[in-house]
Amino acid sequence: MSEYADIAELVDVARYPVLEPSSPILRAVVEKARGQMRRRGAAEIPGFLTECGVATLVRDAEGLAERAHPSGGQGTAYLEFPDFSLPVDHPRLFFAEYAVRAVPYDVTPRHSSLRQLYEWDPMKDLIEAILDRGPLHRYADPFGALNLAVMEEGDQLQWHFDQTDFVVSLAIQSAAAGGDFEVVPRLRDAEDEHYPDVAAVLNGEHTRVTTLAMMPGTLLIFEGRYSLHRVSPIRGTRRRHVGLLAYDTKPGTIGSALLRQDRYGRTEPYAEPPEAWPPRAGAA
Repeated sequence: MSEYADIAELVDVARYPVLEPSSPILRAVVEKARGQMRRRGAAEIPGFLTECGVATLVRDAEGLAERAHPSGGQGTAYLEFPDFSLPVDHPRLFFAEYAVRAVPYDVTPRHSSLRQLYEWDPMKDLIEAILDRGPLHRYADPFGALNLAVMEEGDQLQWHFDQTDFVVSLAIQSAAAGGDFEVVPRLRDAEDEHYPDVAAVLNGEHTRVTTLAMMPGTLLIFEGRYSLHRVSPIRGTRRRHVGLLAYDTKPGTIGSALLRQDRYGRTEPYAEPPEAWPPRAGAA
């Protein structure tokens, strides 16, 4: 089957020879990314997609965006039900606005370039090598295994910590303005929540904030459980598109019904992706 050659056309395989696992070029990429993970909990792989690959995924994302489900409201940095017995100025009771749209896996057609990249083993193998945590498994969740995050004018994600050990994202299209991925690396750890430091950031102290350059075509592996991060408000009419690719070190990972209802507006998946989609860009 020509699938591998087809998908490989989206990726800069000269710069990132993912089809040659023993390549010294690829080994150097992996070692550099591992160093980034150790230092700051994030590895950026710029230019992972070719210019043609970015253009293909933008067309794909614009077609998918109409099926994105909106979610929003007020949330805390801890993505949990708040404990109102805490002092009112506690970081766990600091609420901020969020708004985002998500296209879930079960309505992403099989011909989608984003889906084919997610299901492409060389992509998973590269991420597995960089994380160095043993074998990775794609999520079993029919909603959350793969998402296209769509953000339009006024949308944002509040400061928060992730509830998973790592997140893999693929930058597809930037907003005209705003939509910056802002991070305070390693603000807390497994032994100490560092509440005073968290509170300082939530209240506007941004001296430790860095912005990760999520230029279109960048692959980002991010350990967000201990790094506080947000997406700043979107400005302008151009959508921000980011693919969210979900893997875990254990098989069978699925999200809760509560998460499904909030993020996707339903709890039961479609048996098959809907057929009423435009064909993949460049397909006959």
